[in-house]
Amino acid sequence: MPRLELTIPTSDGTAPASLFTPATGSGPWPGVIVFMDGLGIRPVLWELGQRLADAGYAVLLPDAYYRYGPYPQMDPPAIFADPDKRAKLMEWVYSLTRERKISDTAAYIEFFTARPEVKDQKFGATGYCMGGHAALTAAGAFPDKFAAIASFHGGNLAADAPDSPHQFANAITARVYVAASIEDPSFPEEQKTRLEQALTAAKVEHVIETYEGAYHGFTMRDLPVFNPEAAERHWVELLKLFSETLS
Repeated sequence: MPRLELTIPTSDGTAPASLFTPATGSGPWPGVIVFMDGLGIRPVLWELGQRLADAGYAVLLPDAYYRYGPYPQMDPPAIFADPDKRAKLMEWVYSLTRERKISDTAAYIEFFTARPEVKDQKFGATGYCMGGHAALTAAGAFPDKFAAIASFHGGNLAADAPDSPHQFANAITARVYVAASIEDPSFPEEQKTRLEQALTAAKVEHVIETYEGAYHGFTMRDLPVFNPEAAERHWVELLKLFSETLS
């Protein structure tokens, strides 16, 4: 099935989203939510959604920036080269508070659960960059809804802040996989240690790894830091996680 464009009602408006299902076969399939990176919805994320779907999943990709209305597809090189554009983008990123992430995820879950393409009531989720933060936030806020959570080059997963995802590790029941990048100021070594300690203390089954030679954004082929080897490793680990946790 080609990408299906949908809208999801939320408490703050209507979020555009894409639903992907396997190109062959008939459902329903286990459900997975993809939490986007900071550069917004664009073809590289549609490709990711379809590749994940073709592995046997119904995949929901919502647009976290819906509160700002429609926006042109972002051009990463142009944004990185322009301080004003970078500053504007970071305003959008930091506008996604814990409360907004939880509210939005509740809407995604309600919508996804009702779709005929989706089987079971417990999902997987994967997130990239700021989406890794959103995925771990979802795991702590909705422990009965997620069986597996992945974060790739996620930022501020264990920051010194009361709303940091690691502060809610005790609520997590999902299996967690975190792949960090090297020299990442948004997830430095002290945060990795703090997250490891929090998940271990909460008895959450988890793996936290740092991909050698891979920088923040390594999964995204439209970014200058794209690392093909690390990106393929991400696919191996992600599909292993979901195959072992989602029915």
